Amino acid sequence: MNLEEVLKLFELPFMDLLYKAHTVHLANHEKNRVQISTLCSIKTGACPEDCKYCSQSAHYKSGLKKEPLMDLEKILSEAKTAKEKGAERFCMGAAWRSLHDKDVSTICNLIKEVKDLGLETCVTLGMVTQAQAVKLKEAGLDYYNHNLDTSRQYYPNVITTRTYEERLETIGNIANAGINVCSGGILGMGEARQDRAMLLLELSRLNPQPQSVPINNLVKIKGTPLGNSEKLDTFEFVKTIAVARILMPKASVRLSAGRLEMSEEMQALCFFAGANSIFYGEKLLTAANPEEIEDSKLLAKLGINQNINT
Repeated sequence: MNLEEVLKLFELPFMDLLYKAHTVHLANHEKNRVQISTLCSIKTGACPEDCKYCSQSAHYKSGLKKEPLMDLEKILSEAKTAKEKGAERFCMGAAWRSLHDKDVSTICNLIKEVKDLGLETCVTLGMVTQAQAVKLKEAGLDYYNHNLDTSRQYYPNVITTRTYEERLETIGNIANAGINVCSGGILGMGEARQDRAMLLLELSRLNPQPQSVPINNLVKIKGTPLGNSEKLDTFEFVKTIAVARILMPKASVRLSAGRLEMSEEMQALCFFAGANSIFYGEKLLTAANPEEIEDSKLLAKLGINQNINT
């Protein structure tokens, strides 16, 4: 599919687009099923990157307190709690520009310990080399998250300390090591519809396509350059979820950050459009997220089989 064809999807009448996306979803995934993950910040703040949306960047004064790498027992305690509350995957994020060789053995041990709890593992640690990716795979890592964030053209408006090509290189290293790729983007950063279309097209052209595609609705953080961004239209967000499902039919389309500001009706439309994965818990790294009980109630209202203990 080319850019013109993707834009034509966005231009379809809203109900027609959602019907098309839902049909694709049912052909490739179990209906009324949402996969639950928990995201834990294992090293917070003081990141050298200048991502204009991020509270963890050392370039901005967001009021976030930096913290060192969390110790193993604390991380395992968080993972156990996540599992008890219904999480199937435990994702761990560190505010690093790139994974340092000196930390690889620590991260590999952490992956093994979390997997021993019976959870899928995912990490987001910045850029990784091919050799590092191989070691993560040997440790049993299931998924590695590395978002493209936005279109190649709009990217310089958001980040200047890491190139688009460097992001693609890390994704390639992860895929070549046999680790599932988790890669998506953030909506509502001032980008145009064409940028959203180009982002999804870029993701869909990865070989293989990402197994997991997180779509984030910008969480506006005070003190960051994007803290006062204009809110993205609700229907445009839902359309982007639908187009992601059509372009990447077998991927888990993850309704990620920004759900706290979404109504139940908006989230329901996203699930119908093909979103079939959410993060569960009061925090997504440092951003607020709906509490577990609220998610459980919503999924129950929708008749979604989510296997959450309440």
